[in-house]
Amino acid sequence: MEGIDIQAIVRQAVQEFVNNEQAKTEPAHKAELQEERKRREQLERRLNELVEENKRSRKMAAEAERSSTVRAELQRLGVGKIDLAFRAVQDGIVRTEDGRLVARNEAGETSLKEYLTAFVNENPEFLPARIAGGTGMTATLKAPAAGRETVDLERIRPGMSAEEMQRVREEIVRVASQTMKGL
Repeated sequence: MEGIDIQAIVRQAVQEFVNNEQAKTEPAHKAELQEERKRREQLERRLNELVEENKRSRKMAAEAERSSTVRAELQRLGVGKIDLAFRAVQDGIVRTEDGRLVARNEAGETSLKEYLTAFVNENPEFLPARIAGGTGMTATLKAPAAGRETVDLERIRPGMSAEEMQRVREEIVRVASQTMKGL
């Protein structure tokens, strides 16, 4: 027995056992690594989607803020047709890198207030009419005669007294006759 090296045999047996165990567990580790890689890639994709969604949301918020600022300034200038005026000027108004709203045109950059003031002055049709009336204007109703009580539509109801009903009829005749005079 002297020629047999027991330590070498035991070492070889242990090494084979360890190798067999590693071979058994290695596929499980590889599968786990694959799962982790898939999860990481999925999380990266989701993160990229969220970043893009955030960019879109910020852009929409900036556009809404720009729109409301321009509309508020048009309103302050007394424009009656705000939506129409906004559509006419919106393309020329941009935000600078420092966050200011300016108008870019052939003359260069001008402040938002100066640009809109000039626009309103050049286009007075956006302002409300100065004189009410004109062709096609209907006559305004005059105040009821002194001592006469006006008829309220909410007070007309079934079961009214004869006196109230007569007053309503008289008021209807009065309004109808005024209307017919205007025709």
